[in-house]
Amino acid sequence: MRLEHVNLCVRDPKTTAAILCDLFGWHVRWEGDAKDNGYTVHVGDDESYLAVYAPAVALKPEAERYRHVAGLNHIGVVVHDLAAVEARVKAAGFQPHSHGDYEPGLRFYFDGPEGIEYEVVSYD
Repeated sequence: MRLEHVNLCVRDPKTTAAILCDLFGWHVRWEGDAKDNGYTVHVGDDESYLAVYAPAVALKPEAERYRHVAGLNHIGVVVHDLAAVEARVKAAGFQPHSHGDYEPGLRFYFDGPEGIEYEVVSYD
């Protein structure tokens, strides 16, 4: 079993996808019209992806992380070169925080596009 994708609501799918491609070395797998007259960009690698989706309606503000049933707390991304990704995160204007060195790997977090929190981890 493997996780194929996660679908997220964002205000600007194209911009969010472009930032994620730059940070993680991903590519756009597909993009186009979607549910409720919206637009979606699938961004990731050949095995899994994030579907970043904007409906044609006003979005409600994000719920407080770690405080709501079915809320999104963060997205974990495994990388080989943690230092290189952290440098790209900083260069893109995001602030890494909560660095950790515990089994099974090294990690840090950052609040990325649309305020979504990412955990970046390396097992190398």
